[in-house]
Amino acid sequence: MTIKPTFPDATPFPLETAELAFLADVRDGLSRPQKALSPKYFYDAAGSALFEEITRLPEYYPTRTEIGILDRSGPEIAALLPTQAALVEFGSGSTVKLRRLLEHLDTLAAYVPVDVSGEFLRAQAEALSGDFPSLRVEPVVADFTRDFDLPGSLDGLPRAGFFPGSTIGNFEPAEAEDLLRRFGRILGQGAHMIVGVDLVKDPATLETAYDDDAGVTAAFNLNLLSRINRELAGRFDPAAFAHRAVFNSQASRIEMHLVAREEQAVLIGSDTFTFAAGETIHTESSYKYTAATFRALAERAGWTWLTVWTDPEALFSVHALRLD
Repeated sequence: MTIKPTFPDATPFPLETAELAFLADVRDGLSRPQKALSPKYFYDAAGSALFEEITRLPEYYPTRTEIGILDRSGPEIAALLPTQAALVEFGSGSTVKLRRLLEHLDTLAAYVPVDVSGEFLRAQAEALSGDFPSLRVEPVVADFTRDFDLPGSLDGLPRAGFFPGSTIGNFEPAEAEDLLRRFGRILGQGAHMIVGVDLVKDPATLETAYDDDAGVTAAFNLNLLSRINRELAGRFDPAAFAHRAVFNSQASRIEMHLVAREEQAVLIGSDTFTFAAGETIHTESSYKYTAATFRALAERAGWTWLTVWTDPEALFSVHALRLD
């Protein structure tokens, strides 16, 4: 197998395109009656590092619970995937969960981490290649919410997708269906998918997980304003906003908001956006599913549902899908 220690040929996501898309999304989101920013913009280098810190917090159960499922059910998961497959991880971030699966994926031909944060992606890919020198690693810098091409070197290999962490919950249900359809187009007919899905549970557990005592999630949320300042000539004062997390039981989702502490106007490039005291920017929704409701969603998106694994307390779930 090919070893790639430096990844000079990682597929680039053009910087100009990224900046223009970011600016367009910010303008659109802050012009709505309910101001909103897409959670995909959390993950610059600073945001990615903060999220990794969040995953280690005692309040944040999803990461350790999902890792527990992968550890216990890894042999069953591996048995469902085709041999000599290319495993594509959408929004890869760190490789913590992938490493747990690799213990069971002896026949994996290639690993393709996909992420918008190119610097962080390459660092993780290089570290993984150093630890697993026989594994072919093909990083792709891309926004997985848009269509992109996989490296041509994967032609002829069976494909599998990996989408852990309940990132699927960050999308409105109709958008989540569209995303699964997009993954199907990218991976192709016959592909498999392993998807992490957070489950419905008591609101107190959910709200605590998204508003920790140490304030790391608050810093993660507020970093989005700092990123706008850094990349889009924004003039946000992050101290003028507060973090809020609340469970919307009617929609079955956690909502994260940034709340204006006072009336203010913010310049972003040549645009000015005004905020009333108490007005919020909706930065993230995290939908919670039952096993049955996620199965129905996946099947509407064209996937065949195969099975699900959960932890003993039924906090989290990992689903296996196939595109027939």
